[in-house]
Amino acid sequence: MDQERAQELLSLARARVEAELGALERGGPLEGTQNREPGDLGSEDLYEDEVGEGRREDLREELAAIERAEARLRDGTYGRSVESGEPIPDGRLELVPTAERTVEEEERAG
Repeated sequence: MDQERAQELLSLARARVEAELGALERGGPLEGTQNREPGDLGSEDLYEDEVGEGRREDLREELAAIERAEARLRDGTYGRSVESGEPIPDGRLELVPTAERTVEEEERAG
């Protein structure tokens, strides 16, 4: 894949993740400081807080994957499997710019 296109894809992915993470961070917890358990009357916000925290963790993992891909781009190894060194098809990188392995390797790692 062309280095400029790879950088563009990674920049778009970074902007999306950072924007979504920022929006979640600005929203803050809904539940407050009261000790409530799921199922308690008025505990609906607790569920939303848990979902939000799970989404934050997913976004942090995506950001780490973007950072690894950016490092591979700088090192000249972007577009090659971290496992085998085999080329990752451009079509896969268009869909998943942070791909670290070929589809076959990813399926085996499962």
